[in-house]
Amino acid sequence: MFKWLLLFAGAYLFYLWIKGKKQIKANQAAAANPKPDKAHKTFEPEIMVPCQHCKVHLPKSEAIAHEQRFYCSHEHLNSLDVEGWIGSAQWRTSPHQDMRPDSTQPDLVVMHHISLPPGQFKSQDCSSYIVDFFQNKLDPNAHPYFAEIAEQKVSSHFLITRSGELIQFVSTQNKAWHAGVSSFLGREKCNSFSIGIELEGDGDTPFEEVQYKTLASLIKKLEVSYPHLQFAGHSDIAPDRKTDPGIFFDWKKFQNETGVSTKNLPYGIASR
Repeated sequence: MFKWLLLFAGAYLFYLWIKGKKQIKANQAAAANPKPDKAHKTFEPEIMVPCQHCKVHLPKSEAIAHEQRFYCSHEHLNSLDVEGWIGSAQWRTSPHQDMRPDSTQPDLVVMHHISLPPGQFKSQDCSSYIVDFFQNKLDPNAHPYFAEIAEQKVSSHFLITRSGELIQFVSTQNKAWHAGVSSFLGREKCNSFSIGIELEGDGDTPFEEVQYKTLASLIKKLEVSYPHLQFAGHSDIAPDRKTDPGIFFDWKKFQNETGVSTKNLPYGIASR
């Protein structure tokens, strides 16, 4: 019996010896090919971007993105910045602009209408032609009418499309080329002291409800920076040349939706 115990004990010791040898080899192999330490991950630094409005930097993941610009809040996105741009608008800079004389601040808004080609917005989306026109990119071969106007140098500060999109071409601090030869209550050269707003339309068709909503929102934003604005149609300041925005522009509706005082509507609210 004692002999058998010695035999089993010897076998067990041999087993421990073999197991120890294998463990040593495994440890050596692990040391030669270490696995990545999961506890030490590499983190990429957070990308920081500036708010277009206030220039404060914030993590890109927390910013509000619009047209490859970034904003720290919806308030800054939806307001006029110190450089004269509305954050929530589509920015399509026009080459047809220059500086206002002696840093003049605008105190007049001039309402216009535009349609390229004339009247065709009724059957298709044509607003891109207006954008091309204001950016001096209009293809004169795309439509017979375009050959007549392709050489004209025209722009406006804002365009409101039939679908209510707001597009900005010129900073409100600069002069857009929208009024031409004009006079407002005895003051000539209205481009120098005005902001031009184009509504996509032809003068023979009522404007869309969504256009009035976008217009009212825009006016409220502008009045924060320019609290003494007055309002007129292109036909009011150039009566011998122009008829826009036309009889289908509802001045009474415009006043109701914007809250503009009657004293700031020197030509009244009757259709004309």
